[in-house]
Amino acid sequence: MIIEAGNILLIGSILLLISIIAGKTTSKLGVPTLIFFLIVGILAGSEGIGGIHFENAEMAQLIGIVALNFILFSGGLDTNWKVISPVLWKGVMLSTVGVFVTAFSVGLFVHLAFGFSLAEGVLLGAIVSATDAAAVFSILRNKGIGLKGYLRPVLELESGSNDPMAYFLTISLTTIVATGNVDFDGLVVSFLKEFIIGGAIGYLMGKASVWLINNIRLETEGLYPVLTIALAMLTYSATHFIGGNGFLAIYISAIILGNSNFIHKRSLIRFYDGQAWLMQITLFLTLGLLVFPSHIIPVIGMGLLISAFLIIVARPVGVFISLAFFKSNTRSKIFLSWVGLRGGVPIVFATYPLIRGIEKAEIIFNLVFFISVSSVLLQGTTLAYVAKLLHLDVPSKARRRTDFEIADNSKREKVQVEIAPGNTVIGKMVVQLNFPKGALIMTVKRNNEYIIPVGSTRIQADDKLFILAEDKRTVELVYDSLHLPVPAL
Repeated sequence: MIIEAGNILLIGSILLLISIIAGKTTSKLGVPTLIFFLIVGILAGSEGIGGIHFENAEMAQLIGIVALNFILFSGGLDTNWKVISPVLWKGVMLSTVGVFVTAFSVGLFVHLAFGFSLAEGVLLGAIVSATDAAAVFSILRNKGIGLKGYLRPVLELESGSNDPMAYFLTISLTTIVATGNVDFDGLVVSFLKEFIIGGAIGYLMGKASVWLINNIRLETEGLYPVLTIALAMLTYSATHFIGGNGFLAIYISAIILGNSNFIHKRSLIRFYDGQAWLMQITLFLTLGLLVFPSHIIPVIGMGLLISAFLIIVARPVGVFISLAFFKSNTRSKIFLSWVGLRGGVPIVFATYPLIRGIEKAEIIFNLVFFISVSSVLLQGTTLAYVAKLLHLDVPSKARRRTDFEIADNSKREKVQVEIAPGNTVIGKMVVQLNFPKGALIMTVKRNNEYIIPVGSTRIQADDKLFILAEDKRTVELVYDSLHLPVPAL
């Protein structure tokens, strides 16, 4: 069967439905549900029972880039800056130095063991150097595993920010292998250019997106997701067009947006969570369709050795070197080393040398596919066990007790304020009030009517606001944000 305009919706909807059902029924095994989306794609492909013929690497790469943009944007929106800021430099070191050390270690091993040139080996290492957050956290959630200390925010930050470095290395090494020319000075300049431009545009677009969403005043709420999609895609494409790192830009802009107040925030975050899942399923189905299992079989032996070296040597070396100057115990470093799951990102990156047509492109693609799958199957099924073995998991009773205490103690101060005529907040939207995060406007009484406010609700004279706050300090911040004198509490 060939995918064409007349049957693409039928094929796509059937594959999506099968993938979701398969993931639901098999997630109890401890393997990330995404791996089953990949299996569904393989079974539906040219050599599977579905017989769908698909070998368009360019199309797979395009789908992969679009999917990665949505996944990174959704991940950035969900990233809490207060949580990751204490571990910022640990995450940055893991996503830069850690990625480089892992890539070079794998490359040197492949060069010495299998006769690849050093550049070809490091290219393979660069492609498999990025970790997959979606795979890690799906296992943690399914098994109910909580992590002690800084481990979860470090994993969240590293997995969201290591794609730009892996992408830079992949593109650079693909060019070196294709041309045979190595310009170290040019690589340094290119690195600085990509990351400085990507970081700057990401920051500016994040701030601009917040302002535009809050001030454009669209008449239909359904247009706000469309607006944010346009802003996200513009951030990536414009950055890429002028030579910056688009993946870094879209991730930073999403973090800024997610940690700012903007209208329809909750609905937009839920929308992008659903979109991220759709894109992850689409990505894995596409990559599964692209793979020919018969081409994987000849590289199984080589793939097992490279995968073992990556898991046992390269990833731990990268972690220990990256965290050498930070206070981290050995057990935490061992766990971070084991959690380096590979997923869909390396397989997408493996299409770059394939499209460029370098000599070992096909064997690299097949190796990357096997390494990614074996990594998820081995590390994914043992992740909960390793966390318990290293005494880094949080007991379920402790987690439940903590959640209850937080819920019981939150927002226990009740405040009622009236906005007098002449107050400078009149005419402002709720999202523009700089309201403290520990407070919530429950309702607004206006002209004997009660209104449940949203971010776009504008404050009017004589409004009575009914507010819940966490504590007395938060109440003081509430009065300050409303430009009201703080009464004796």
